[in-house]
Formats: sequence, structure tokens, C-alpha cells
Amino acid sequence: MGIRLIQLIAENPRVRLVAAIDRDGHPLLGRDAGEAAGIGRLNVPLETLAALEGRDGLDVVIDFSHPSATLELAKVCVRNGVALVVGTTGFEVEQRSALEAASATIPILISPNMSRAVNLLMRLVGEAAAALAGTADIEIVERHHHLKKDSPSGTALKLAEIASQASGADQLVHGREGLVGERKPNEIGVHAVRSGDCPGEHTVSFGLLGETLELSHRALNRDGFVRGAIDAARFLAGKPAGLYVMADVLDCKQ
Repeated sequence: MGIRLIQLIAENPRVRLVAAIDRDGHPLLGRDAGEAAGIGRLNVPLETLAALEGRDGLDVVIDFSHPSATLELAKVCVRNGVALVVGTTGFEVEQRSALEAASATIPILISPNMSRAVNLLMRLVGEAAAALAGTADIEIVERHHHLKKDSPSGTALKLAEIASQASGADQLVHGREGLVGERKPNEIGVHAVRSGDCPGEHTVSFGLLGETLELSHRALNRDGFVRGAIDAARFLAGKPAGLYVMADVLDCKQ
């Protein structure tokens, strides 16, 4: 994601890359970010988090890292009055709470998926779940590359949350094994597949008697996530402190 962010920011005349950050000890620290991304020199070195302290010309930071790193980044952004776009997933409840608390000081946008199409999928899932409440069995299947750390994906969990709120089904079931008995009417099944280099697929199935409705999104590469993150950064620049979501960017609130 970091490499593709560098590449697509360089192509976009409405944004400018002023810093590129990675973990302490990364083998490419000090190298030009553009050269590391294969697009030529940008005169922006790959640096550690400390380099953001007091950095001039920095409006928004885009983060795709790890929950623990995100929390440290949020502290730096708070100290320096910099907005933060968070695409990282896998937060524990207390981590998410700490991140949201930082939004009292700076604008923070948090989304498990930055894709415009996925966020439209979320709206459609809510509409379908409400229309079919009490009559459809809702199952969610997500597929990602075998290096993904968290499971199920943050997007799948968000889809489940939306479907639950709209339908009233409030029991998440993560996979099934053995003699589990008949499917309960208040269940939402969530199933994670880890295979190859798949950047992300999500399908929400509404099973009725004699017919099935499926709503799906398949990412062919990471560009949709990256372009959405750039749109989010442009939206967030100059906004007052607060907690934002991609629906704010797309003007399609759930």
C-alpha cells in the first residue's frame, strides 16, 4: 500500500508527497521514496516516525500499518496538529477507543476500507438487510492474501455490523464445524479465506427460499483503496477536529 500510495500521489496534481514513514530498522530507511517505489527521485527520503515532529507543509498523514504503530502515529499527529487518515484494521476495543479520543484534538478519518465501490457496497448491504429482515439468511465470505494478519477482515466485520443493525440479526458466527444444529434465524455467518495474493474480495449472501441475492466486491489490485485514501486525505485537510468516515467523503452516510 505504501509503494502504491507514493506512485499514485506522484501522479495526482492535487496532492503532494512531503514525507514517507516506515518502521525503525527498515532496510530502505534513508533512500528516496520515489526511487524505492520505482518512479524516480522525489527528494523525499524514507524516514522514521520521529521525522514528522515539526515538519512544515504537512496537512494530512495516511496510515496503513499496524494498530500499535497507528496509536504512536496518532500521538505525533496530535502534538503537531496534523490530520490523520487511518486504513489500518485489527484494532482491539481499547486501541480503537484511544484512537477515537485523539479525534477531540485533530480530524481523524477511520475506515476499514477506503474503496469507493466497497463503501457503496456497505450502503447496498444495509438496504438489502433492512428489506429482507427476518426472511433471509445472511452470510459473509471474505478472501484475502495469505500475509494478512487480522481475520476476519475489518471490511467483513463492518459489513456484518451494518447487516446486523438493519436486520436485527445480532449473533455473529465465525465459520461452522461439527454438529452445530439448524441455523438460527438471528445468525450472521462470517467466513474468512486466506489464499495467494488476493487483494480483497467480499460477498454478502441473502439466502431465501427458492432464491438467493448476492452483493459482491472484488478488488483486482490495490488502486481502489489507494485512490480512496487520497480522496479521504483531500477531504480531511482543513476540517475541524472530529471523527470522520468514508461515508462523509462520499456523501452517502449509512
